[in-house]
Amino acid sequence: MPADYHTHTPLCRHAEGEAEAFMDAALRAGLTEYGISDHAPQIPEPFDDWRMAVAELPEYFEWIERARRHAGGRIPVRAGLECDWLNGCQDWIAELAGRYEWDYLIGSVHYLGDWDFDNPVWLGRWAECDVEAVWKRYWDAYATMADSGLFDILAHPDLVKKFSFVPRGDLDRFYEPVIDAIAGSGSVIEINTAGWHKPCAEAYPAPRFLELACSAGIGLVISSDAHAPGEVGRDFSRAADLAKAAGYRETVLLEKRQRRTERLI
Repeated sequence: MPADYHTHTPLCRHAEGEAEAFMDAALRAGLTEYGISDHAPQIPEPFDDWRMAVAELPEYFEWIERARRHAGGRIPVRAGLECDWLNGCQDWIAELAGRYEWDYLIGSVHYLGDWDFDNPVWLGRWAECDVEAVWKRYWDAYATMADSGLFDILAHPDLVKKFSFVPRGDLDRFYEPVIDAIAGSGSVIEINTAGWHKPCAEAYPAPRFLELACSAGIGLVISSDAHAPGEVGRDFSRAADLAKAAGYRETVLLEKRQRRTERLI
């Protein structure tokens, strides 16, 4: 199975399970590598209720070390962070990048202004908004995030579809500018299997986006976005089939922010 680099810990306040249980799940899944990438702290604090605090970073580093000790050399354990792309966040992300010997940083768009649009708490706002305008704003933010060059992996590209609010017509009008930005940045994207378990019932990104990404030479990882041990490596065979149907023949491996590739079997 490919590496699973997008996984969480209880420090984000909406995941559960011990480091050792996550590692056991990774070993059972037969993953090539296992990566830990919880939601990064965000300043000023308190920011929201679904991420670790700055003061908890040492506890996060210890979680990573616990996982490595439990792995005992049976599988590489990589260290990452999932960082939110927000207005003016660049200096803070650069500071976080220097606080540990990370293997990768993941960039995500969860916020449009003060609205964490994928949070079920605010689902009612979707019924009141202009979906076309929200999608435009989301993809503009995603392209700007890619252009920043701060991230190794760009997460769940079309997370904006989570609650199945999708504009009419050909969605390439949103996809194509973002594909150009990602290709220019050198970042890779992920197939995030958690989408199959959300209201949209589709992996992130949609097959068409994946086809465009492959044609543009954008690298790929497969991720579970696991928030519990039982979700590690979930639906990876299905995701591999999706990747191959889009034209992918390999996935990316990351170590100390350097990459190599692995054949997609």
